[in-house]
Amino acid sequence: MSIGLLVFLACVSFVAYVLAGYPIALACFARLRPKPIAKQLIPRPLSIIIPVRNGARWIQPKIRSLLDSDYPADLINILVVSDGSTDATNPLVEQFGDSRVRLLALPAGGKAIAVNRGLEVATGEIVVLTDVRQSFDPSALGRLVACFAEPGVGVVTGELVIREGSSREEFNTGLYWKYEKWIRRNLNRIDAMLGATGAIYAIRRELADPLPPDTLLDDVHLPFLIASKGFRIYFEDAAKAYDFPTSLKSEFGRKVRTQAGIYQILFRFPTLLWPGNKRFIHFASHKLGRLLLPFAMIAAAIGTVYLPQPLLSVAATGQCLFYGMVLVDPWIPESTQLKRFTAVARAFTVLIAAALCAVKIFFSPAQNLWKETHSPVAASRSADDAIR
Repeated sequence: MSIGLLVFLACVSFVAYVLAGYPIALACFARLRPKPIAKQLIPRPLSIIIPVRNGARWIQPKIRSLLDSDYPADLINILVVSDGSTDATNPLVEQFGDSRVRLLALPAGGKAIAVNRGLEVATGEIVVLTDVRQSFDPSALGRLVACFAEPGVGVVTGELVIREGSSREEFNTGLYWKYEKWIRRNLNRIDAMLGATGAIYAIRRELADPLPPDTLLDDVHLPFLIASKGFRIYFEDAAKAYDFPTSLKSEFGRKVRTQAGIYQILFRFPTLLWPGNKRFIHFASHKLGRLLLPFAMIAAAIGTVYLPQPLLSVAATGQCLFYGMVLVDPWIPESTQLKRFTAVARAFTVLIAAALCAVKIFFSPAQNLWKETHSPVAASRSADDAIR
């Protein structure tokens, strides 16, 4: 067997394992070894922290969605930590007119610093961390808190539901998120969660430690800190927050940041790569595997040149067709059947490319990776609300 063929087969096998083999094996194992928890709603004081920079169009609807919760009103306190906002965020919070809502205005320093200051000020037994854009289901807070009836649970994350998009591009972004949630549900069943969802998660306040100021993924770093103390990270998919779909361009920027954040996690939690760690196989297969996917695909493309015939022709034709669909997708009309295939190919390639671009964290300050996530659907909905 030639070296070219060996490289090609190894790379293709790796890609297949990360994208399909591991998730399927995980799903099978999760059915055999589930580890459920006891749930009971015991109302506890909540401190809800919303770190935000320039979120004027979202902040009041966000606060209302939290205050409209089914949870006991006298146990809810909301702390909006404004990270150097220069729009109307601060006055909108100050004018909200509810004693349960407080503003903590800080100079711009980044999300990690905002979260740290929020944790210092928080007084609730349970701290809920959430982003500014997503609305909460009325039952979400209660469902999060019910999971803390299990003494060994230190972090509870809810489910982020992406509303249906109007374009094939937005649909595929949402489809990718559904695939991610399927994997998370199976990781949860065997107590092997690899973080939380930043839009909706809760922690026991006494377990929280400060984040390094340049942290990109508070929703992975904080849960891993708490897990290292022997507590469980639990995924409660009945606790829901809702968001609008994003464009592929916006999702690419978000994915670059999250993948760069995984590099940070690797260096800050090196025991994750120790085979004795119960999360080792899952972190290596899911998180580390995703980082290595673009390199495997590049190596497979190079290895194709050295394949013997007729395998060379088959492999080369297949890759040309795939990447050809990626290139022509922006010009394919939404109404055509071909769009179903080209849009998927483009979405997959763009998200894989984001993992390749994440290496910029080794050459640029982490804070440079922070950019606002834009949603055309949400922006138009926000404008409609303002008119009303």
